[in-house]
Amino acid sequence: MKKQVLTSIAILIAAICFGQSDTIFSNNQKIACSVKELTPDAVKYTYPGEDLINSIYKNSVQKIVFKNGRVQTFAEATSYKTVASVNDYENVTITQVEGEVKGLFKIGDVSSKAKGTTTLSNQERVKERAYKKLKIQAAMMGANIIYLTNQRTEGNKMGGYFQSGSTAETNLTGIAYTNQLPDIEDFKKIIADKRDFQAVFETKLWSSASDMSLAALENKFTISEITNENGLIMIKGQLEGVSSYSKFRVVSFTKEFFNIFYEDKSTVYNIRIQL
Repeated sequence: MKKQVLTSIAILIAAICFGQSDTIFSNNQKIACSVKELTPDAVKYTYPGEDLINSIYKNSVQKIVFKNGRVQTFAEATSYKTVASVNDYENVTITQVEGEVKGLFKIGDVSSKAKGTTTLSNQERVKERAYKKLKIQAAMMGANIIYLTNQRTEGNKMGGYFQSGSTAETNLTGIAYTNQLPDIEDFKKIIADKRDFQAVFETKLWSSASDMSLAALENKFTISEITNENGLIMIKGQLEGVSSYSKFRVVSFTKEFFNIFYEDKSTVYNIRIQL
């Protein structure tokens, strides 16, 4: 009884604190504070009882509920589309503006390469194929935005008597981000005490492939440990048929399945695990 009373008091105090202050709703937390300034890139605020100015990038802020009840939403956070699986790769945004990824969660580096088959290949189609591969790789990693750091495109070159020709080629490199990471506590609740699962589907992308490959699986997947590494859900376990790899990252999950990602040399994999 005493414990229930203390819990109720704590909840009431928290509610009062939020009610008497502004509340910033970011991608992964609620911040009770006093908002001091909105700049083009950030929201500046102080914690109750403090004078120190803190800041948070607008890209990671969904909305602010001011203590007078007014609600302000931010287009920066609501513009990102959901990437729940590899099939959502077209929802991945590519930007060359570094400011558009400030405050987001870095997932990893991405790169792609596409070449024409002959010296008559359409240069724009080659470029489109490279961008598609880049988006697929990001989706496999659980990202929904790419900051493009380098693009190199070369057109077809006809050969001559002393020199061979070359086909159109596009090389892209970038950094994959997401505006919201999957929550490790929610993931643990969904799988509960279960540790043995069935891998049912594999998406694979070679660096030299023209597109991703898809295959049905019937492989066992066993979890030995789940850890949080800088906000990323990491799994130590064993995927049947992959004896050389034992560390995987959870990129998304639902009540029916979860997707894990790993990279082996120049090939990236996204595996669907049935719950």
